[in-house]
Amino acid sequence: MPINKLFDTAIVGGGVAGASLLFTLAKYTDIKNIILFEKYEEMSMLNSHPTSNSQTLHVGDIETNYSYDKAKVVKTSSSMIAKYIENHDGLGTLGFISNKMVLAVGEVEIANLKERYERFKSLYPYLELWDEEMLLDIEPKLLEKRKVPILAMGAKGQITTVDFKKLSESFTQEALDTEKNIQIRYNEEVMKIVRNTDKTYTITTDTTTFNAKSVVVNAGSYSLLFAQSMGYGKEYAVLPIGGSFFFSKKKYLNAKVYTMQNPKLPFAAVHADPDCTQEWNTRFGPTAFALPKLERYQALHVRDLISALNIDRDATKVYMNLLKDKTIRNYIVRNVVEEIPLLGKEVFIYDAQKIIPSLKASDIVFAKKYGGMRPQIVDKSKHELLMGEVKLKNDGIIFNMTPSPGASSSLSIAMTDAQYICDYLGTTFDTKKHTEELL
Repeated sequence: MPINKLFDTAIVGGGVAGASLLFTLAKYTDIKNIILFEKYEEMSMLNSHPTSNSQTLHVGDIETNYSYDKAKVVKTSSSMIAKYIENHDGLGTLGFISNKMVLAVGEVEIANLKERYERFKSLYPYLELWDEEMLLDIEPKLLEKRKVPILAMGAKGQITTVDFKKLSESFTQEALDTEKNIQIRYNEEVMKIVRNTDKTYTITTDTTTFNAKSVVVNAGSYSLLFAQSMGYGKEYAVLPIGGSFFFSKKKYLNAKVYTMQNPKLPFAAVHADPDCTQEWNTRFGPTAFALPKLERYQALHVRDLISALNIDRDATKVYMNLLKDKTIRNYIVRNVVEEIPLLGKEVFIYDAQKIIPSLKASDIVFAKKYGGMRPQIVDKSKHELLMGEVKLKNDGIIFNMTPSPGASSSLSIAMTDAQYICDYLGTTFDTKKHTEELL
């Protein structure tokens, strides 16, 4: 099998994370030779596809599962995406402006939301508290048949929705438009990565072999598998979490409506999103449940799944600790039931009614072929489930495992990775240009 030209950097994975890095390396570094591998026929066919996520630009303002410190980081990261969209005339194609809010239902949640507003309003000066009179004017369906008081913390005129597949394609075209030597290898699956004695890397695909001086793996659940095959990250395992959605049969809302997070639950609370792929009809979800697959709606590779689960006494202890909590246990059981045809929406409707009380089970349908996988990383050494980004890097190779809000933070992650690669290769990252254009 012939070994092709030596590249400066190889990127494994053509989702929004891989495309962000390709764009960043091409535009803001003097790295000249870059190759990207994507095993499917187009960019962003999995988790970055608009059918696989809620299309939300996560800013940290209405996501109540974010601490102040995390929200501050996410705000900076996501602002890079917003600025890119604005600078590239992407409003209406890549990103969309609308209202958004987090809805508090009942006196306890209202008190918590008011407290959060006081803590977060300096970080997000545009946030407002919307009482029932205001909500009746802008989103009347939230009040219809409502029996308990509500209050919302919301914002108007922000970029709320992003088609991350189109964004990935825009990043890729921007990179290709530079004078750099860039190769995009579609329909080519990376099978193995090996570090050579001369400190380069050999990347073996299902068709041929390539060499690169540095490598960044943005391959979802498979990032950890590649890492562990090279001796990194043995202390981690993947808990593959699938999410599904339900569509309303007509448009109910103009705004994105999130709900208050239950602090005991590690996964996102239900929200309602006008969907850019369905004429802005309302999509409710996500459900969240452990699914024995690494890629939703793709062929199951049992050997890869077993490797990713990396089950031993320590991993089992993490899962047993989760199941010991009654709230988490009931949540898991309910979400599994919600996947059962016909019965599922009869159960899910109670979650959706927190947002629109008048909604009936007959008003929603299961969103077929919608939903993706979110690899949650288990730290076996600490016996805990990690909810944020996990990054492994050493000797010029990086492995990224980025659950939500990975897409919203993709340009920020790419900046960090590009700076590391430049330091490793002895090349230059143009901080001034990057700051002027994206920060």
